[in-house]
Amino acid sequence: MRMLSLLAATALLSTAAAFSASAETMANAQLKDSSGKAVGDVDLVQTQGGVLIKLQVKGLSPGEHAFHVHAVGKCEAPFESAGPHFNPSNHKHGMMSGEGHAGDMPNLHVPQSGELNVEVLNSAISLDKGKPNSVFDTDGSALVIHAKADDYKSDPAGNAGDRIACGVIMPSGATGATVGSSPPKNVPAVREPGERLPGNSSPR
Repeated sequence: MRMLSLLAATALLSTAAAFSASAETMANAQLKDSSGKAVGDVDLVQTQGGVLIKLQVKGLSPGEHAFHVHAVGKCEAPFESAGPHFNPSNHKHGMMSGEGHAGDMPNLHVPQSGELNVEVLNSAISLDKGKPNSVFDTDGSALVIHAKADDYKSDPAGNAGDRIACGVIMPSGATGATVGSSPPKNVPAVREPGERLPGNSSPR
């Protein structure tokens, strides 16, 4: 019986460890436009080749739009709060002019429907905290969509125009959210008056 108990405990610990490791290597962001309307969701997964970014957007104008990782995890319209491109190695912008920023990514090609599902692998960033190219540095990071296409060469931002959507990159399962980020897991995005948050003894 004791052996069975030990085996069960070991299995539970292994499951918990696997869940913890998975949570550390996944992230998400909710993209919002300047009016605060949600226009997209993004899932980020750490892989051996970099970070796989799975993007779903709707309601965007058709055409090409620049898509970048920005250096600050703050999305306050008109989204200048997100700072410049994520660029821990201090390179010049543009994949056609050199190594480019770590936050540089291919343009999005949005069809007439305004809806797009696409996956992008960014090999220059990491979700692992503590690494020099981690998006989870002291001030966080954000994903930004621009009004125009990135020309892939002009410094510092590829002449991509206004920032039309922004989302803070948050670790999956995070207990708090900031402007532009997804709501915490298992907590309703909208609460009725007097409704209590899980783990709190009084309503907010």
